[in-house]
Amino acid sequence: MITGASSGIGRGVALEIAARGGNVGLLARREDLLKEIVSEAKARNVKAAAATADVRDARAVKEAADRVRHELGPIDVLIANAGIGTADHAIKLQPEHAADVISINVLGAVNSVAAVASEMVARGQGQLVAISSLAAYRGLPKSAAYCASKAALSSYFESVRIDLRHTGVGVTIIHPGFIKTALTAGREAKMPYLMELDYAVKKIVGAIEKEKKSYTFPWQLATIVRAGMIMPTAMYDWIAERNSFRE
Repeated sequence: MITGASSGIGRGVALEIAARGGNVGLLARREDLLKEIVSEAKARNVKAAAATADVRDARAVKEAADRVRHELGPIDVLIANAGIGTADHAIKLQPEHAADVISINVLGAVNSVAAVASEMVARGQGQLVAISSLAAYRGLPKSAAYCASKAALSSYFESVRIDLRHTGVGVTIIHPGFIKTALTAGREAKMPYLMELDYAVKKIVGAIEKEKKSYTFPWQLATIVRAGMIMPTAMYDWIAERNSFRE
């Protein structure tokens, strides 16, 4: 089951999994787009089911998961992908916008895990996947809400991974860099090592198949980000201010 499946990374991951022979349950708010993906997935000779829900609504997500289970059987893998971004200076960031970012990116993932984790543990198998971001590691300019949400998402899934040790349920946290999607289209800011969607999707699905606990890519940007984690704060602030990856 993939949340945020109607476009971008979610759509790409759904079709890549279908191409590899996996049945897919699709969850998003836009029913018309989900129906298109269901048709494309079925054309690959796999089963597909769609359910519309806002990930911020825990009951709706649970009902969507129940519908997927009814149509396809037990959910083996959850990919918590639903998310939105922001590119606002801290002074201009509105509380309502920050609340939306955190509600969708973090609480949406919490609701998704809650809808499937108990059944996975009861069966003694399953995999919970978070589509986080390299932005989770340190704060970036004009990205306060987004970075905070991805840092929270990664920490949440890391805690879940520890809690679920020895249950048969694995946890995978994906930290991608910049990917060509609607979220990055039309932006003028520097986006180093910007990846094509198809390339990124294959990397993501490959990491899920290998059941990696954590996967960061591309390696060039991941190396830079890791270096930033051990920099003295004053040095990091000076560099980050002069190399803003946001408008």
